[in-house]
Amino acid sequence: MKLRPFGSTGILVSPLGLGTVKLGRDQGVKYPDGFTIPDDKAAAGLISEARDLGINLIDTAPAYGISEQRLGLLLQGQRQHWVICSKVGEEYNNGQSSFDFSAKHTRFSVERSLQRLRTDCIDIVLVHSDGNDLQVIHQQEVLAELEKCKQQGLIRAYGVSTKTVEGGLQAAQQTDAVMATYNLDYRDEQAVIDYCERQHKGLLIKKAFASGHLCLQGEDPVQQSMDFIFSHGGVSSVIVGTINPHHLAVNAAAVNRALGVL
Repeated sequence: MKLRPFGSTGILVSPLGLGTVKLGRDQGVKYPDGFTIPDDKAAAGLISEARDLGINLIDTAPAYGISEQRLGLLLQGQRQHWVICSKVGEEYNNGQSSFDFSAKHTRFSVERSLQRLRTDCIDIVLVHSDGNDLQVIHQQEVLAELEKCKQQGLIRAYGVSTKTVEGGLQAAQQTDAVMATYNLDYRDEQAVIDYCERQHKGLLIKKAFASGHLCLQGEDPVQQSMDFIFSHGGVSSVIVGTINPHHLAVNAAAVNRALGVL
């Protein structure tokens, strides 16, 4: 895969990123089918397959159960090959999510992620919004604290995983990056993609297949989705959560075709 600039951060990312919620959490997820968290051998095989495909971006979060801890072990000896994106703001315990956007918790969360991931710097940290994007951006301490973490070299870039158009636009104005929802069934956040392209902001796409619920007519719905998403120049990378190496390879091939690589 040909790496792409992540906005103006200086970070280069593969156009497909591996989402790892399924490495650490199997409760409270919105996929249509159940799954079993892979064991260490299977997880290591998935990471190896991703690297062989040219993927260098891996997405995790404290709210993804034990995903960060597992990645800390899985990526040992190959940290330099990966761009790690993690998050702050959301905690997941005993089947329930809770949110804390204070400066104190933000700092705690970043330092905990550094320890879990066994690294001295996280490439990208996003705020896991609770849906009240504008309130999080304008009235909470989280962005100011992430800026301090960036200045101190604990993180390289930061942004917000948003849930509204207005939040995405504000996040793009005030931070390095946005994670937005965009797929063939949901196009509301087109304005966020356009803005990120004009202002050279990093843009990650989540829910490209509507968390597995996307229903399309045609021969190749995966290709249709990737063609649609990458027809927009503002997209840095699509994050796809899978624990199936074959599915990952299919997604990678679809991305390459969408970008004219194959």
